[in-house]
Amino acid sequence: MQEVKKVSVKIGKGELVFETGKIAKQTSGTIYAHYEGSAVIATVCCGKQPSEALDYVPLSVEYNEKYYAAGKIPGGFLKREARAKDKEILVSRLIDRPMRPLFDKAFGREIQIVPTVVSTDMSHTPDIIAMNAASAAVTISDIPFNGPIAAVRVALVDGVNVINPTFAEIAKSTLEIVVAGTRDGITMVEGGAKEVSEELMLAAIAAAQPVITDICNAQLELQKIAGKAKLPVIVSKVDLSWLDPVRAFAEPLIKTASFVKGKMERYAALAVAQNQVKEQFADLIAEDSKRDDQLSAMFEDLEYQILRSSILNDGLRTDGRAVDKIRPITCEVGLLARTHGSALFTRGETQSLAVTTLGTASDEQMFDTIDGDKYFSNFMLHYNFPPYSVGETGRLGTGRREIGHGHLAQRALEAVIPSKEQFPYTIRVVSEIMESNGSSSMASVCGGCLSLMDAGVPIKKPVAGIAMGLITEGADYSKYVVLSDILGEEDHLGDMDFKVTGTRDGITAFQMDIKIAGVTPEIMTKALSQAKDGRMHILGIMEKTLSAPRAEISDYAPKILTMKVDEEKIGAVIGTGGKTIKAIAAQSGAEVNIADDGTITIYGRNSAAAQLAKELVKSIIEEPEVGRIYEGTVKRIMDFGAFIEILPGKEGLCHISKLSKTRVQNVEDVLKVGQVIPVKLMEIDRQNRLNLSYIDALESK
Repeated sequence: MQEVKKVSVKIGKGELVFETGKIAKQTSGTIYAHYEGSAVIATVCCGKQPSEALDYVPLSVEYNEKYYAAGKIPGGFLKREARAKDKEILVSRLIDRPMRPLFDKAFGREIQIVPTVVSTDMSHTPDIIAMNAASAAVTISDIPFNGPIAAVRVALVDGVNVINPTFAEIAKSTLEIVVAGTRDGITMVEGGAKEVSEELMLAAIAAAQPVITDICNAQLELQKIAGKAKLPVIVSKVDLSWLDPVRAFAEPLIKTASFVKGKMERYAALAVAQNQVKEQFADLIAEDSKRDDQLSAMFEDLEYQILRSSILNDGLRTDGRAVDKIRPITCEVGLLARTHGSALFTRGETQSLAVTTLGTASDEQMFDTIDGDKYFSNFMLHYNFPPYSVGETGRLGTGRREIGHGHLAQRALEAVIPSKEQFPYTIRVVSEIMESNGSSSMASVCGGCLSLMDAGVPIKKPVAGIAMGLITEGADYSKYVVLSDILGEEDHLGDMDFKVTGTRDGITAFQMDIKIAGVTPEIMTKALSQAKDGRMHILGIMEKTLSAPRAEISDYAPKILTMKVDEEKIGAVIGTGGKTIKAIAAQSGAEVNIADDGTITIYGRNSAAAQLAKELVKSIIEEPEVGRIYEGTVKRIMDFGAFIEILPGKEGLCHISKLSKTRVQNVEDVLKVGQVIPVKLMEIDRQNRLNLSYIDALESK
């Protein structure tokens, strides 16, 4: 039996332990990582043979959570873990993003990382364990990797940055971010906050780096004692000298085309320039079948160099903007007549049609996870990126991109969504990306915010988002330019993709991916400051369109009323077997829910239905009042009088002597069962019996 090798490192209040040699020994690399009561098995495997000339890393990350890890059986009809949940997709992206740039494209083999949560104490977050275990598995494997990377979660709790916080600490934090990086510096940050300052965000990121370094060192220590020899990266030596005259001819053509205004126009100009080059050197290209691909790579490299040089040396971007200038923005609200709220947000060539729908408590989204008990959310944001948004054909569907971008936009707006007590509606925002060139997730934040206000959702403050970029030069990055509101090309050719959302008072969400190691605090500070200026500019434009939520919700939205009853009267409202509350719903056409604390929530399709249900509930909980006249229903007739219901479930006796001023021989001569008559409550006797009078009610009228 192979000896188990292990190392450990302190994170926060506990120790993270990496083990290898016991489990899943047929993989390229396996790590069993555990922290307190939580454990993850992370495996990595690669293909047997490399594929030729790949210009990308064929990496897939499949993070998955097993319900047995928490001693639970999956809810619903299917009792087997099926397709990946949104959370699993989001964690897979968290693992993928910092690791992917550290694999060599020349390796050429498919790589699959599978972190599986096999135990959880439902106190410590398993995603951080999985991120570190995934890196450790690759580090000790035979797969070439320029890592390791490590990750920690930082939460600001009562003014203190807590490393690797528990779920309870996260719940009461004002900032919560996941930070990943190498020993040389931070490479990824993602998280949310409750309007924190840029200084607090920078401090939280800085607090993560020493711990990240310790975790990376632990992985390297394990590699020394248990690591496999790395497979070779076979870099084919190709003679590209034939491209020298081609490059000289192509460079001025590509440079001119690269600065044509408009995305589609620029693409067309570049295509024309490339065709000119191909026509000029057709015979040379035809000498070898591989030269088409080599030429395409040269075109991409030329564009990369031209645009980076222009930004760094001339401060000129591909669309002619200054580095800190935001593209033209237009906002429109109330576009769609029958929706509850709608907005069209356009920034340059990126456009989001955002629609808000208000629902009832029955529309809440239920989450059944391994993190604890099932819970419900009354706010959701869904992001759709159809192929037509970039002028292409393709299948419509929800992929990892849609899940990730939607999650970021939702997190950005969650900080300003009112509590259920303030606004007892379920809120769904859908962002339909109509066109895209630059951050559509940030357009979704801006459009989503406007649509919420158009729907009358009393958000605390407007929220806007902006995507930033970075271009650097030199080993120490001493020469750099921070870009505001980046285009798609600038995202591709830049060194950082940096998204910040927030109100005028602070940051609500943050996502940063860095393609280079060791971005300095100076660059981070500059980027955050420039992002804040951009955010304020965007908020100013949004506020000119709609500065505050509408006072009333749409006529087409459901109407929700709330009221409170004494807990001892809950049973009366519900009735035996739910008979009373069902009758209220049937009579009014509204849905009526009652909580254990006596809070009653009424959902009506319109105001009339909701108001009728409220009046019916009030009549049930209302106490009979002596001297008041009621419209009562005759329930039973006796020889000595009639029992009349004046309130639901509350009957009183109208004695035969109180039916008429003249003598009545037979009660049925005056009343019939089911008849509705006015009666006055004369007294409530010591036995709590209600004595009614028909005569006095008529005289009072």
